[in-house]
Amino acid sequence: MEEHRLGGGGGGRPPIPAATGRKPALARHASFVRSPANSTKSGSEKTFESMDAAAYMPVVRSGGWADIGSRRSMEDVFICSDNFMQDFGLESFEDGPSAFYGVFDGHGGKHAADFVCNNLPRFIVEDEDFPREIEKALSSAFLQTDAAFADACSVNSSLASGTTALAVLVVGRSLLVANAGDCRAVLCCRGKAIEMSRDHKPSCNREKVRIEASGGYVYDGYLNGQLNVARAIGDWHMEGMKACDRLGPLSAEPEVMIRNLTEEDEFLIIGCDGIWDVFRSQNAVDFARRKLQEHNDPVTCCKELVDEAIKRKSGDNISVVVICFNSRPPPVLTAPRPHVQRSISAEGLRELQSFLDSLAD
Repeated sequence: MEEHRLGGGGGGRPPIPAATGRKPALARHASFVRSPANSTKSGSEKTFESMDAAAYMPVVRSGGWADIGSRRSMEDVFICSDNFMQDFGLESFEDGPSAFYGVFDGHGGKHAADFVCNNLPRFIVEDEDFPREIEKALSSAFLQTDAAFADACSVNSSLASGTTALAVLVVGRSLLVANAGDCRAVLCCRGKAIEMSRDHKPSCNREKVRIEASGGYVYDGYLNGQLNVARAIGDWHMEGMKACDRLGPLSAEPEVMIRNLTEEDEFLIIGCDGIWDVFRSQNAVDFARRKLQEHNDPVTCCKELVDEAIKRKSGDNISVVVICFNSRPPPVLTAPRPHVQRSISAEGLRELQSFLDSLAD
C-alpha cells in the first residue's frame, strides 16, 4: 500500500517545499510499503479563520486509511493535503482552506496510480487557468496527466497500467470533485448522503452511448470486453482503448461537481470501489457519522470504515479518506414530534356528556 500526504510537521511526513516563488517540479510524497497483514494511516488538521466572523468558513480536518484486503497486491493510493497552496510554496488566493485530496485505484499494476498521485497536483497548480478558473484547470490536469503517463510508458513499457482517479479541491467555501472511474465521493449534509460523483461503469446508459460513438462496445458489462470501468487514466497499452485525439472509448476526462459548502455540510467520504462494493452511500454516511460522534477523529473513522468493509467481505483493495468541515463532531439530530390531530365522534361526545352528567348527579 502506498500513502501520500503533502504537508509539514512531524510524524515522518516530508517537509513543506520552500516558498521560493516557483512551483515544485514534482510533488514529493511519503511512501510506505506494507505486507498484507499491515495497515497504514494518514491524518492531519488545519483550522482556518474567516475574515468575516459572521460568514461561514469550513474548518478542514482529514484522515485516510487503506488495506490490501483479500488481494495479493496493493494497487490503491491516496493523498491528503489540508493546505494545498502552502505545500506548493504558493500564496493562498482567498480566505479559508485550500485543500486537495485524492484516491486512485490502479489496475494492471500500480504504476499509473503512483504516477497520477505524484503528478496530478502539480498539473493543477501549473495550469494556465489556475486559480482563476479552477474547474477548468482541474479537468485539464486530468488530461495532461494522462498524456504525460502515455509519454512515460512510451519510454518505459514496464509502466503499462491504468487507474481510476477521484480528486477533491476545497477552496474557501467551494467544494470541487472531479471523477474518472468508479471511485466515489459522498457528502454528509445533516446526516443525509449526497453523492458528489457518478460511477463510470460501461453499462451505464450515458457511458455506453459515448463508448459506442467512439468506436468501442460493451460486452457483459465490460468496455471492449476488457475493462469494467468506462473512464480511467492510463491503459495506453490496451489496443482500441484510447486515441491520440482523446476520442477513444476509454476517456480520461473527469466529470466535475461543485457545491458551495454550508454549516449543514459535515464531512465528505471519498473511497475506491472496495468500500462501495459493500457500503451503500447512505449506509457509509450513517456509519461514519456515528463513529465521528463517538471520537471525532477522521483517521480512526477511516480505519473503522475499512475494517467494516473487510468484515463485509469486500473482495478488493480498500482505501478511504474522510474530510471533516467542522472542528466539532456531527450533532445529534432529533426528529420533531409529529403533530397528530385527534377527533371524537358525535356518539363519543354524547357518551362523554352522559358520563359527566352522571358525575354531577
